[in-house]
Amino acid sequence: MTHPHRRTTTLVAAATATLLALGLSACSSDERSADDADRITLTPAEDGGSGAQPVGNPVGDGTSATVEGYRMSDVTLPGADGTGDVAFRILDPSGAPLLTYTEEQTKLLHLYVVRDDLAQFRHLHPTLGDDGTWTARVDLGSPGRWRVVAEFIPQGATNPIVLGTTLRVAGDWTPAEVPRGTAAQTGDDGVVKARLQAEGEVGPNGRLRLRVTDEDGDPVALGSYLGTSAHLTGFAIDSRGFVHVHPYGAPEVTDDGTVLTFHTVFTQPGDYRLFLQVRVDGLLHQLAVTAPVIAPEEVS
Repeated sequence: MTHPHRRTTTLVAAATATLLALGLSACSSDERSADDADRITLTPAEDGGSGAQPVGNPVGDGTSATVEGYRMSDVTLPGADGTGDVAFRILDPSGAPLLTYTEEQTKLLHLYVVRDDLAQFRHLHPTLGDDGTWTARVDLGSPGRWRVVAEFIPQGATNPIVLGTTLRVAGDWTPAEVPRGTAAQTGDDGVVKARLQAEGEVGPNGRLRLRVTDEDGDPVALGSYLGTSAHLTGFAIDSRGFVHVHPYGAPEVTDDGTVLTFHTVFTQPGDYRLFLQVRVDGLLHQLAVTAPVIAPEEVS
């Protein structure tokens, strides 16, 4: 997977952000700045590849708390009855707290707190303490099994590490069925719509396209979020394995909407629940769609 340019930072506190599932929030701190110009999107090269320097595919899919000797430990979540802190530490292969990270998409670490039925999704940017503890405010709003997934690049590494664990928040709950089928390929928050343009494909250099419009079906102007035009992450519905894709090139504005193209590295076929985050008119919109991913031999 190809990632935007990045810079190495030591013991820098990342800004905390709480994104409610399928909600809106004003968040001007991530608006594009002058020094974002070289990391806004991946620019297609003449050979069809990416103009950005690769950092390697992620190691791990968020289904294990230990990958390549790195371990997520001391994970805590608040209760379902109010806002509180999610906290954890990342330990390096020696067992010491990891304190130095390489920035990816303008942040030292991306945290995803997701209910196990994929009906609730939070994308957070926690703050790193001197003792290696990451903390962020989060409002879960419901009991159940919640997955805590961290994506980061240790300083000096070339591949992102993805760790994850599951905690139970006390209370009665009934898991929702994850939406599948044609209707689930469109996400709508009442202001912005996102529609899958074609199924994904297993392979190291795939493309996935989403068309974004307003409620009338007209194209929208996308602002910058995390130094790029959109942020897209998701989970395999059957295995709950985490996937993170990146914009490929600039958005294409057409009469039928604003088309986003993402570079993908799907390793398994199946249905994936994807969470798209885009900024329109200064507000952050989060939309969920289900994308079927097929093996190359299934292409007609």
